[in-house]
Order: sequence, then C-alpha cells, then structure tokens
Amino acid sequence: MTLDRFYTDTKSEIIDSDKDQIRLNNELLDDAHSQRIVKYLDFARKYFDFNEHFIVETVNHVPTSAGFASSASGFAALAASLNQTMKLNLSDRELSILARNGSGSASRSIYGGFVEWISGTSNDTSYAVPIDEHPDIDLSLLSVVINQDAKKVSSTNGMESSVKTSPFYDNWVTLVSSEIHEIKQAIAQKDVQKIGELSEHNAMSMHALTLSADPSFTYFAPETIQVIQLVKSLRNQGVFAYVTIDAGPNVKIICTKESTPVVQKYIKDNLPAVTTVVANIGNGIQYI
Repeated sequence: MTLDRFYTDTKSEIIDSDKDQIRLNNELLDDAHSQRIVKYLDFARKYFDFNEHFIVETVNHVPTSAGFASSASGFAALAASLNQTMKLNLSDRELSILARNGSGSASRSIYGGFVEWISGTSNDTSYAVPIDEHPDIDLSLLSVVINQDAKKVSSTNGMESSVKTSPFYDNWVTLVSSEIHEIKQAIAQKDVQKIGELSEHNAMSMHALTLSADPSFTYFAPETIQVIQLVKSLRNQGVFAYVTIDAGPNVKIICTKESTPVVQKYIKDNLPAVTTVVANIGNGIQYI
C-alpha cells in the first residue's frame, strides 16, 4: 500500500566530473555512505549506455533504514529522476524494473494505491503491477515510531540470512503465494477485515523467519511487543486495528477512518514516549 506521508524528493543534475556527488537531507555523503547509490548509478550507466555523472540531491520524508521503506521510496524517486534527467522516456513498467535494481521494494513505489511485485525469472520479467491505483476503501495506516535509528541488521542482510538458515523459509514462500491471492480478492471486495487479518498474519510469519534463522535475530524492540498487545486489547474491545511490521522495530497499525483517532489515543496513553503518524493511501511517482 503506497502511503501519502512517507515519500522522497529527489533531483539529479549532470555534472562535469568523473565522480558522483550525493546529498542526503542536505548533507554531502562521503564515499562510504554514498557507496550504495553510486553503485546504482554505475548500474544505470551500464544498462542505458551513458557516461554522465550526477549530483543527486535527495530529501527523505521517511526515517532512513528504520523499517519504514526508506530505500523503496528513495530508489523509486531516484529512478524517476534519472528517467527525467536523461530523457529515457521509460514506461511505468520499465521504471519499476529500474527502481527494483536499487531496492526490490522500490519496484512497487512507482505506483499508487495497492501494488503487487511480480517475482519474474530475469531482470526484464521482475516488476511491479498496480492492483488498484485509486482504491475507494476505508483504510488508514497509523505508524508508531518507536525508534528512528538505523537497524543493526539491514533488510537485505536479514532476508539473506533467513533464506539461507531458517527451516521455515520454504513454507513461508508457499504461504505468501496463497495470501497474495487472498488479499487481492479482499481488496477487490473492499473487505477491510480480511485485509487486516491477512496483513497481520503475513507480518508475524515473516518475523518468525528471523527468530528461526541461525544465528537467531529479531527486529522487535520491547515496545514493539507492547504495541502488538495493545492492538489485540483494542480488538477485544471491538475497535478495528491490525498490526503489520516491516524489517524494523516500528509498528504500522491498519485502521479505518473511524478507528484511527481511538487507536492513536490508546497508544499514546499507554506509550507516551512513542511518536504516531497517520498516513493514508497515496499516489505513485510524481514529477514536480
């Protein structure tokens, strides 16, 4: 689900240099911290056969590397910026492929609304497709920011470890296939209850992989568990709320417009130190 509150503004300009310059949130990155972006620009240069270097200015309106899909937002914006600067005239599908080469999740951030990433079998067959870019559905996402610091285990490294060492990984792949089919049906039917149930179960299944990896690890903080328990308590009281958690300690709570203020107040009353942010379904790439 693409969100309106978490996004990245990116501008790229051609410079007369044999080295790229990367500015993140108005700070010039050194070679060590700009390595991932420069490597991506190297890929784009080779893929599209151009030699230009760039100054890339990017402002992340997402906590970076904290489990809020900052790389998805960031690489989708960078792909779109390169498309504009180099006049590549890419289709949305081609843009999705380009973004995916920076971050798998970025393939989906090209589009708004609900989006599916097709795994494919090659670079040209792995891209995202919109399920419903402008869904008329009563859903909001309440983000509970427990910790904005970068994760100790990156999403990429965490998934690689889980794939190689968790005995449950193959079962999880089968489960995801089944749940994608179910949630697409739920979206088409505007069945928010089913969307909530599937999302929560899918998230917990993913985090079970980290706990069963060798060595075992978790992205959860103590407050993560507390939020999960608070949400279950609210559900027992008849309030619509379901959790989903990416690779990080921060929790996203799926709400309806009606339940959002109730859930937000309950979380703040019980955990006054956390920050909460309400996000709604957002648009995909926009050129400004």
